[in-house]
Amino acid sequence: MSTTSASPRAPRAHAVRDNLTMLRRNLLHARRYPSLTLNLLLTPVVLLLLFVYVFGDVMSAGINGGHADRSDYAAYLVPGILFLTAAMTSLGTAVSVATDMTEGIMARFRTMAISRASVLIGHVIGSVIQTLMALALVLGIGVAIGFRPDATPVEWIAALGLMALVSLGLTWIAVGLGLVSPNAEGASNMGYPLVMLPFLSSAFVPVDAMPGWFRWFAEYQPFSPAIETLRGLLLGTGIGTKNTVLTLAWFAALALVGYLWSKARFNREPRR
Repeated sequence: MSTTSASPRAPRAHAVRDNLTMLRRNLLHARRYPSLTLNLLLTPVVLLLLFVYVFGDVMSAGINGGHADRSDYAAYLVPGILFLTAAMTSLGTAVSVATDMTEGIMARFRTMAISRASVLIGHVIGSVIQTLMALALVLGIGVAIGFRPDATPVEWIAALGLMALVSLGLTWIAVGLGLVSPNAEGASNMGYPLVMLPFLSSAFVPVDAMPGWFRWFAEYQPFSPAIETLRGLLLGTGIGTKNTVLTLAWFAALALVGYLWSKARFNREPRR
């Protein structure tokens, strides 16, 4: 009786220990080789500074009906740049997973007495932690150049949860891309549609300013409702039920699809 009742707990404890081990491995790897993360962070930071200081007056005049105010455009821009940062960081996850595949580390993990899921979960949790740290850095730069959020503690918690959900969905998709890519360069190329989507959203200009034939796509693709939801949480503007529902549906679905895809691909016997 005691052996039977204790047996389900042992595999669970074993899996948790494996998850923590793989998480530690990925965090140590990121700390020892920070160049990839820093290179991916460079693009959103440069875009933030470029659009605020070079195009800020022109863009704000277009949004505010002729009234130019760079600080207003900084407030509009920063939420979109935050999600661009999340997309760029997920690209690094795809590259990291593809590198592990091509170097044979994944094949070795398959032969070890560890939980197979822990190999992927370690990548995902580590990537989400790195993404949240990158978002904090970009947010700090935004505050330094004039972004002034007006959120209550509850809204900050909701914003953090939103950014974690977006990062989770993007990361699971990135893990799948890394597993199916022939090499790190292929993973980087395959992940670029994730990076391009924020540029085709309301990150830089309102969807109302876009051509009618393109507006529908921009409004209903994953990033626009997420950006509008984050703007509402941080700046006190209206969010709308539609944006909230679309955001939760999109990124919960991406996380589920990415998880199932990655798990199936990882459990398949390697061909290379």
